Amino acid sequence: MATLLITVIYAAFIGLGLPDSLFGASWPSIYTEFHLPISLGGLVTCICCSATLVSSLLSARLIKWLGTNKLTAFCTMLTAVSLFGYSFSSHIVFICLLALPLGLGAGSIDTALNNYVALHYSASQMSFLHCFYGVGVTISPFILTFVFRNGMSWRSGYRIMALIQFVLAVVLFATLPVWKKVHGEKIAEEEKFENLSLKQAASIKGVKVMWLLFICSCTIEVSVGNWGSTFLVEHKGLSNELAAASVTFYFFGMTAGRFFSGILARKLHSWQIVKIGLMLLGMALVLLLVSPNNTLTVVSLMLIGLGNGPMFPNFNYLTPENFGETRSPAIIGTQMAVSSFAILTGPVICGLLGQWLGMRSFPYYLIVFYVLMLIVFGRGTRIWKMPGLFSGNRGKGEKNDNT
Repeated sequence: MATLLITVIYAAFIGLGLPDSLFGASWPSIYTEFHLPISLGGLVTCICCSATLVSSLLSARLIKWLGTNKLTAFCTMLTAVSLFGYSFSSHIVFICLLALPLGLGAGSIDTALNNYVALHYSASQMSFLHCFYGVGVTISPFILTFVFRNGMSWRSGYRIMALIQFVLAVVLFATLPVWKKVHGEKIAEEEKFENLSLKQAASIKGVKVMWLLFICSCTIEVSVGNWGSTFLVEHKGLSNELAAASVTFYFFGMTAGRFFSGILARKLHSWQIVKIGLMLLGMALVLLLVSPNNTLTVVSLMLIGLGNGPMFPNFNYLTPENFGETRSPAIIGTQMAVSSFAILTGPVICGLLGQWLGMRSFPYYLIVFYVLMLIVFGRGTRIWKMPGLFSGNRGKGEKNDNT
């Protein structure tokens, strides 16, 4: 039963990742068909992320009311319906409206499952969880490339993704009893979680530091995911088809980074893995800036994913350790909310800069947030006792993966 449950949780995170890369990879085709300016893609992302922000802040209450299992199943079905609606949209207005339920569902799934795994599983399982998210975001551009090569439109890609989501939702509903059989007593304890307002959470020492780390990492992650394909088309001269295929390497790198993070977590503390990721990310961004040809540009995008990929799962896993288990769902909810804020604003600014200055501004934009992340990380070292890079300390309170 324990193996079945973690498999279902992984599958749910694959579903969470599917829509996140689909829009960025399909946007060049969408704005061409609808005769829209490039930057309008940021509006769709804004609406989706605003909905995600709201649902993230409400997730602690929703978890207490429905439980993690039911909330995840309902929200997966909601995202499936939204993706199916995208495929029939005849105007940008409909895409914007459908972005609302898509964002609401994604925010609740993200918060609920991150909190659940942080409380009940090990740091390795948390990284592997987000590795499966990477599988989801990698699948989307791959399938979209297949769709384009077979003469179909972006709409067919959305219908395929919707079908996958519907299947995942059915599996989640069918396995609802498994959660109680594996973690029955612990699920009952979800009623004891604290509900913290945004102001109350902000007053806790270290919360603002984590918020800033999430903002910087997510801005880099989503800006590359949303605008990487457009950067390759507009600045590097690749075709829509080749750009969609090339950006798949970025999502592959992100997935690989989270996979290796899961392996390293058996020996290293989460903060140590973050330090390694920061070093790799810095080298990747420099390569993106100076790469003389398209091959090295694609390699640099993959390395950005490899370095930045471990940040999100490790930041989340540290939440119970940093702030306590009863506060964990509420604080993770605020972390998901500020992440949504970054996803909401970061790509919009990136798109506007790309429209005003050209997509050559893309690498510089990413570097600004990387430097800010280094500065904030330095502040974090003064709040928490972070182990040295080669001290070999495992995460405090490492949990048994079979619990």
